[in-house]
Amino acid sequence: MTRMRRDNRRPAPLGDLLDAYLDRTKLTPRLDLASAVERWAVIVGERVAANAQAEAVSADGVLWVRVRSSPWAMELSLMAPRLLAVLNEGRDGKIRELRCRVGLAPAPEAGPPGEGSQP
Repeated sequence: MTRMRRDNRRPAPLGDLLDAYLDRTKLTPRLDLASAVERWAVIVGERVAANAQAEAVSADGVLWVRVRSSPWAMELSLMAPRLLAVLNEGRDGKIRELRCRVGLAPAPEAGPPGEGSQP
């Protein structure tokens, strides 16, 4: 009869294992870049966020933003150097470019269509 050897080591904390996996697969910088989408509204402010929504960051460091109109795309292109500087503060990966797509989905209205809405 064979006896199984019992390992007296304690299991590693899940967070440590996850960190090691992310580092090994080189996903940490990618996740760091993706957090820019979540921080977008805080960085640009309420007025800009209502007209421009960050959608995704590509693997090559391009932040894609959906804007309400071409003038908003132009406005963001003028703001890009400042926005990129703020977005890249204290970050492992770097967002190198901001690109806009025109065609922001309209914000949902407060009430049902036809009730108190203006044309």
